[in-house]
Amino acid sequence: MKFLMKRAVAITIVLGIIAVGGVLYLYKTDEEKVFYRTAPVERGDLLATISATGTVEPEEVVDVGAQVAGKINSFGHDKNGKVIDYGSVVEEGTVLAEIDDSLYAADVAQAMAQLQQAEAGVQRAEADLEQMKAKLYQAQRDWERAQKLGQSEALAASSYDAYKSAYETARANLAVGEVAIVQAKASVKQAEAVLQRSQRNLSYCTIKSPVKGIIIDRRVNIGQTVVASLNAPSLFLMAKDLKRMQVWVSVNEADIGNIHPGQAVSFTVDAYPGEIFRGEVGKIRLNANMTQNVVTYTVEVITDNSSGKLLPYLTANVQFELSRSSSVLLVPNVALRWSPKPEQVVAEFRTDILGSAPANGNHNNGQNHNNGQRNHNGEKTLANGGQSVVWVPEGNYVRPIRVRIGPSDGTVTEVEGKELQEGLEVVFGEQQQAADVGTANPFTPQWRSSRSSNSSKQ
Repeated sequence: MKFLMKRAVAITIVLGIIAVGGVLYLYKTDEEKVFYRTAPVERGDLLATISATGTVEPEEVVDVGAQVAGKINSFGHDKNGKVIDYGSVVEEGTVLAEIDDSLYAADVAQAMAQLQQAEAGVQRAEADLEQMKAKLYQAQRDWERAQKLGQSEALAASSYDAYKSAYETARANLAVGEVAIVQAKASVKQAEAVLQRSQRNLSYCTIKSPVKGIIIDRRVNIGQTVVASLNAPSLFLMAKDLKRMQVWVSVNEADIGNIHPGQAVSFTVDAYPGEIFRGEVGKIRLNANMTQNVVTYTVEVITDNSSGKLLPYLTANVQFELSRSSSVLLVPNVALRWSPKPEQVVAEFRTDILGSAPANGNHNNGQNHNNGQRNHNGEKTLANGGQSVVWVPEGNYVRPIRVRIGPSDGTVTEVEGKELQEGLEVVFGEQQQAADVGTANPFTPQWRSSRSSNSSKQ
């Protein structure tokens, strides 16, 4: 009898403990709920772009160098009468600098003297030729008389031979005189060429602007000696027209296929953070660059700089416009990337969307293992391509809505779907909150269920 009573008491105690534990478990389960973080589907405009970084460059740059060696004596003056310096606006032919010309002036004087000497040589050769013609005439007349007399008592044989030899010698000397004139005239041409070269070198001592433009860089100072050898030393860097600028942009090989001439471009510079500049693609350079196995192409973007705000070599943050959409439905990219756990999905959709879940309720730590892929922004797409899934809350669960995805600007993506409408809340995350946090006693022992705290009740 005592044994039966003890057994009944023990059973009663065990049942009481189980009942109390169940109540505490249910109370705790009701207290901890999963709150889904949602964002509304919005209607708006979308601009899909490719981002890159570039440098503002003058459209045409002229490097003015020196073709002779010497010391810089002075700088010229711009159209405002100021000494040539950084930012000076100059016209074509404006004197930029003067190089010491003493050595080159001496070369010119020497070349002129040589030319005068060569011209005098021509005159002498011509006078010699006239003298030779006269001697030939006399020798010819003597030879003709000798031929009439012949070898006789009136003309000795030796005299006959002497007249003949004098005639032939005079005729040969005439040919020599004609050649001497040709040689003297060639010497004149050579002296003229030397004089022209000396004069040209002398003119190179005056550095003039080859074009109308603005001085971007002055690379020499007065008193500095420039040495022209195999490479001409650079003295000034000029931009022809700063009203039209270029942006040289490095574009990754993965994006270069989306770039084409005439494409609209917008960019900003740190100097004017609140202003957006516009331009268009001019050309794509084919000489690719490789840095650490990364291939990039240089794209030239043409932009108008009539305001003069863009300065050479500013860093530009460039956006190549791929497409524009107006009044389309937009969802955050994070909503396209979020995946629920199997137990959070409405039961009728679990098999179709997530497949069968493991017996312990875990599904690869909450990651979706459907047959989808991910596009270039990381959003999951189904196997049929161009489609994805967004999740909408339904009580303590979520249900999927299939959508077709379009362009993205990196933050939101254009979507289409039969069940989509503006203002529909889509899930992009979850957070766990206590139902009655304000009245909880921090010193009271907290009971935890065996399920994950961020899972909702089934």
